[in-house]
Amino acid sequence: QVQLVESGGGLVQAGGSLRLSCAPSGRTFINYVMGWFRQAPGKERDFVAGISASGGSIYYADSVKGRFTISRDNAENTVYLQMNSLKPEDTAVYYCAATVQRTVQITPGRYDYWGQGTQVTVSS
Repeated sequence: QVQLVESGGGLVQAGGSLRLSCAPSGRTFINYVMGWFRQAPGKERDFVAGISASGGSIYYADSVKGRFTISRDNAENTVYLQMNSLKPEDTAVYYCAATVQRTVQITPGRYDYWGQGTQVTVSS
């Protein structure tokens, strides 16, 4: 079974940057579509960004377009989320997820494997 481990979260001031990493354990994930989601207290888990297995298809939520960049290094078996120009409303627990679906999915229920999450806090 694939297990995903996120890292890179923390506390940052508004306008700052963070880079999240997600590395699976157990086996390679090069054939999986990968996604990043986030969940703020009292809110639903929302799609942030997704990338196809080849890296050729990428999608972003409107709220992060132009500020966040998702990428993957299949040789390193890692997916990244570069977050720039962070805002207080980006504060949430960020989750990495993997799906065997062939295309990027924006619905959490379409993902098969999840990490434990990493906290991102943006102060104003």
